[in-house]
Amino acid sequence: MITVDLKKLNIKSGFKILDIGCGEGRHTGAVYEYEGVIAVGADINFKDLLKARERLQFHDEIGAHGGGAWNLSVADITRLPFKNNTFDIVICSEVLEHVPEEKKAAREIIRILKPGGDLVVSVPRYWPEKICWFLSTEYHSVEHGHIRIYKTRKLVRLLEKEGVKKWGFHFAHSLHSPYWWLKCLVGPSREDSLFVNLYHRFLTWDIMKKPFMTLFLDRLLNPFFGKSIVIYLKKMGR
Repeated sequence: MITVDLKKLNIKSGFKILDIGCGEGRHTGAVYEYEGVIAVGADINFKDLLKARERLQFHDEIGAHGGGAWNLSVADITRLPFKNNTFDIVICSEVLEHVPEEKKAAREIIRILKPGGDLVVSVPRYWPEKICWFLSTEYHSVEHGHIRIYKTRKLVRLLEKEGVKKWGFHFAHSLHSPYWWLKCLVGPSREDSLFVNLYHRFLTWDIMKKPFMTLFLDRLLNPFFGKSIVIYLKKMGR
């Protein structure tokens, strides 16, 4: 499930792109398909990185890449092991809502971005997330779970204080919002809910098959029910 609209970014051959908090490598794999790109995935969870490696190795096996290279690193977003101005693009998707030291994280992801480079940050959208918190304490109290709900203006201010400027945004994954509301309503850890399981099967089918009708419906409903907000920013300076 790709949250970031990579077509909005002017990705060129030779670009070094970091997917910080990459998890199982969904965005790392997506940027690796661009010609000549060096795709770097970093995450604090080693088990997730092993799955990301399998994903990228599969890209290599079937030739689904642009002839560039990939690399993975265990890293803490508040203490990134990269030099200043290293990356042309940094993607930070569904990460900051988990991080206690958000200011340190914002400073780090912008420190390693080249001047003129693009930063893309996505977090859960305020009101769909608020409903999840209202319906279930368990949803946001689990270990390494969501510790805050962002309003867009607050998140943009946090990032812009570190030297970037917002140039675009959109909402994503409208079809996922009802799923999470249902899941929170019955209990996030329950696995025996028929409706939740059927909805999950539908979402899995949609991600794998990408039928035109659900893509159209998702885009149509995103401004109203989008589960995530995706913000695009550019680092100032030369």
